Amino acid sequence: QTPLVESGGGVVQAGDSLRLSCAASGRAARIYAMGWFRQAPGKEREFVSAISWGGSETDYADSMRDRFTISRDNAKNTVYLQMNSLKLEDTAVYYCAAAQSSSWTWYSRQAHEYDYWGQGTQVTVTS
Repeated sequence: QTPLVESGGGVVQAGDSLRLSCAASGRAARIYAMGWFRQAPGKEREFVSAISWGGSETDYADSMRDRFTISRDNAKNTVYLQMNSLKLEDTAVYYCAAAQSSSWTWYSRQAHEYDYWGQGTQVTVTS
């Protein structure tokens, strides 16, 4: 069973909004920090956003800081990524990731520090 399952992707027009969800189960549900990464065709996977276990610490890639919002509901073992004012360059497969931590405030921008990954959800932004 896949411990992380993303949903909410789709095809939207530039300027529209989408909310991605990532549901954790099993061992991944006990993981502390969560992150979102994305990979566009022909490009390397890049950091999008991260949130600590307690939710007090969040971080974003510079190009998304004013448009995306990450949040989590630990009671539901779910993390969300609200994406507003989508641009053509936001087209990518978006991946959810989970990482073990002993800190309520730790998170990481580094993909190699995450232990579990979802299978990804496609986001396509059209003009």
